[in-house]
Amino acid sequence: MASYLLAIDQGTTSSRAILFDREGRSVASAQREFPQEFPADGWVEHDPEAIWETVLATCREVVARQGVELADIAGIGITNQRETTLLWDRATGKPLHNAIVWQDRRTAEACRVLRDAGHTDMVQARTGLLIDPYFSATKLAWLLEHVEGARARAERGELAFGTIDTFLIWRLTGGRVHATDATNASRTALFDIHAQRWDPELLDLFGIPASVLPEVKDSSDDFGHARADWLGGELPIAGVAGDQQAALVGQACFMPGMGKSTYGTGCFMIVNTGDQAAVSRNRLLTTVGYRLNGVPTYAMEGSIFVAGATVQWLRDGLKLFAEAAETESLASETTSGHSVYLVPAFTGLGAPHWDPKARGAILGLTRDTGIAEIVAAGLQAVCYQTRDLQVCMSDDMSAVPGTLRVDGGMVANNWVMQFLADMLGVRVDRPEVLETTALGAAYLAGLRLGWYRDLDEIAGLWRCGDSFRPRMAEAERERLYQGWQEAVARVRSRPEEAGSSD
Repeated sequence: MASYLLAIDQGTTSSRAILFDREGRSVASAQREFPQEFPADGWVEHDPEAIWETVLATCREVVARQGVELADIAGIGITNQRETTLLWDRATGKPLHNAIVWQDRRTAEACRVLRDAGHTDMVQARTGLLIDPYFSATKLAWLLEHVEGARARAERGELAFGTIDTFLIWRLTGGRVHATDATNASRTALFDIHAQRWDPELLDLFGIPASVLPEVKDSSDDFGHARADWLGGELPIAGVAGDQQAALVGQACFMPGMGKSTYGTGCFMIVNTGDQAAVSRNRLLTTVGYRLNGVPTYAMEGSIFVAGATVQWLRDGLKLFAEAAETESLASETTSGHSVYLVPAFTGLGAPHWDPKARGAILGLTRDTGIAEIVAAGLQAVCYQTRDLQVCMSDDMSAVPGTLRVDGGMVANNWVMQFLADMLGVRVDRPEVLETTALGAAYLAGLRLGWYRDLDEIAGLWRCGDSFRPRMAEAERERLYQGWQEAVARVRSRPEEAGSSD
């Protein structure tokens, strides 16, 4: 009997492969970074071939490192950076252009035109999303308009569109399967999350021919088999979910009202809303949390564009330290009450502002400011932004999590976790397994392959590693948060230029 599940975690800055056992424990992993490309201000692209090469290399490396036989692996689960958009040739599998990354803001003007034309309510009612460059629809429209011959070829049925999961499934199966899951489809702004289908009126609005679209499957489903020549034998692909929804599964947030927050390149807070597609009054998103046996479970989400990417910028851009792990000791040299605020609006502001023209700033500098204060401000920004989401969710929902489950690379930093608990005023639970995004993909595959009976069995596998409880006085918490709000107000673009309705 097979002992492991192979999870592919294709992220914004790196690709990882992780082997999990039946208890949800990581037994081997491999990771490789790939280049980020910035062709113009606010534009972010990835080379699809670099993504594919790092995915394949990490899968081969992790299998070789563990020394397992192919028969020891039951199947593959895939989780991916969402909204990132590709277009490729159905005959050759070759991409027509670099992937346009979820952070990319090149379609801000196109989104403004659509909002001004009065389409916001219809788009939000059907997709749960706002009209914003973040989502796939306007990225795909841009590719069809700006890549020579793309639209004509798409209308002839020669091209395929996909988010990263779809591209990887296509490559792994040798072009035999063109499919996505409901969570990734729900991030395109082309998918009706209530009817659970691609929406003809949305396709017409964004100018997308239906012929390029993948089949939409459950998150735990049959996505074909990886070709034998990739890993030495065929393996079933049995679970797929966008990274944040996969983390919701990995954190076992299966009951309405349970929530998690993931701190990777960006930060994404999601609360399970069950069978209710709750509508936010505060410009948060309604999304598909996961879909099993054709039945969607919905969630409310707040999306922050820059979290761990701030640490990467402080390291690689400003060269304030050599390793990300150094940030904990640097921040510990400061007091929480220092005057510096770093607003990391490198690619605009996400929820609840949705301001693509905002740009980052460091505010409150004095002669006493040093590297430690700037680093601390970068880490605190993640916590302040999470508080922004918490405030919105508190207004939108009758109950919000009294305990927040966290995951992602940044949560290994104890200083950040304590400040997060202080800023939110709730207990923050860090699980034993931090790679819950990959774990969620493995769990979804395991459900399909019969490893687990149901979600209750998976929930029983969740294990808390550390808990952080608030220590900060409420008056200090509110004083610091007010300073953050004032800093954000100073970097906002004018309301008429932004995507906001304020």
